[in-house]
Amino acid sequence: MSTETTSRNRLYLAAWRWHFYAGLYTIPFLVMLAATGLAMLWIAVISGVSDERMTIPRGDQPLLVSGLVATAEATVPGSTATQYIAPLSPDHVATVVVAQGDASTGVTLNPYTGEVLSSFLWRAGWYDLMNDIHGTLLIGDTGDWLIEAAASLGLLLTITGIYLHWPRNGAGWGKSLTLQTAAKGRAFWKSLHGAVGLWISLLLVVFLISGLSWAGLWGERFVQAWSTFPADKWDAVPLSDATHASMNHGAAKEVPWTLEQTPLPESGSLAGTAAVTGPVTIDSVADFAGTLGFDRRYQLNLPNGDTGVWTISHDSMSNDGPNPAADRTIHIDQYTGNVLADVRYADYSAYAKAMAWGIAFHEGDLGLWNVALNTAFCLGVILMAVSGLVLWWKRRPAGNRLGAPPRPADIPYAKGALLITLALSLAFPMLGLTLLAVIVLDLVILSTIPPLKRLVS
Repeated sequence: MSTETTSRNRLYLAAWRWHFYAGLYTIPFLVMLAATGLAMLWIAVISGVSDERMTIPRGDQPLLVSGLVATAEATVPGSTATQYIAPLSPDHVATVVVAQGDASTGVTLNPYTGEVLSSFLWRAGWYDLMNDIHGTLLIGDTGDWLIEAAASLGLLLTITGIYLHWPRNGAGWGKSLTLQTAAKGRAFWKSLHGAVGLWISLLLVVFLISGLSWAGLWGERFVQAWSTFPADKWDAVPLSDATHASMNHGAAKEVPWTLEQTPLPESGSLAGTAAVTGPVTIDSVADFAGTLGFDRRYQLNLPNGDTGVWTISHDSMSNDGPNPAADRTIHIDQYTGNVLADVRYADYSAYAKAMAWGIAFHEGDLGLWNVALNTAFCLGVILMAVSGLVLWWKRRPAGNRLGAPPRPADIPYAKGALLITLALSLAFPMLGLTLLAVIVLDLVILSTIPPLKRLVS
């Protein structure tokens, strides 16, 4: 056997071992993410995140928004309206969110008659439960970190998986990309695992990167902070201590990604550009929003306190429409009716624009083709994970052992791994940390403690 062939075999064994350890941690998370993502996708398709897909007979003339708000507040005695959400189309319901203490209630109404059709705890339905599991495992920051580590290792899993199933020894791509139905036993499952993995690999990277951009470490501290819209672009506008993220409800993300960390402007100055003429009321602000030409619905947040602003927004993050390039967020002084800030898709940074499209794609908002593709992808991830577990089960040694692939000898494993870890740490800190943990586990702990060495050998 040539030196080159031996080196390739050693590299294959090293990649296989890393793939095994990455999968050992990542597979449960990938199944969870795919299952909850699939549930959210179809809840949004069938009923909407908050009943917004409920239809009503089209009437002649919608009621004034102030009338709908008054009805919603009367439905929940002692409450105050905080948000109005316009219908998706003339055939859909309107929604008013009212707050009573710390609790918010969504009230859906017929915009033509004012009839109350439903009321429910706002952002506390099945979609939001799945979303909370998807993002935090219902355990807050700890869950977020665990999922970020899994998503980071998912990138390693994808890279090593592509290498392991890359055509070699004269085999072509046709064999690697198709299920070998004639194969039996472990060979069949290996073919299934590899073919599905190759087909979904690029999509998996897109989903992992867009998901990591929300995560607490790489997302919030790095890329989101770097890509946050700079409030100093608003000329001489007084700023609040509150950020746009304060308009979110719990784990729900309801404002554009690039604006979450941007401070909100404040009312109470003569700054801004004239927009709403006459008395500044919810009806006059809604009339102004109607002149902006939004495709489908928009959201109107009422001023919060003496310095709060009216906020008109239309964005794919909130499922308002299918086109991220139509994103727009406008803040209006509650006293003068002047526009204090107007942020459009064209004002986003390059990464923020990519995230606007990436989030819409991630959520299946771009059309029926996106829903079908994401459904197939989620099922593919589950199938890939299950087939990986079957492969391990079929090759595991007898007895109480993990059966990790053998670590190759005489390969600059530690040096190469250290260089890779340092490079990846610069781009993905959590991936660097998890890789370092794998190296320590593999080289220091498992290889030197006899009982553990027997466990994985």
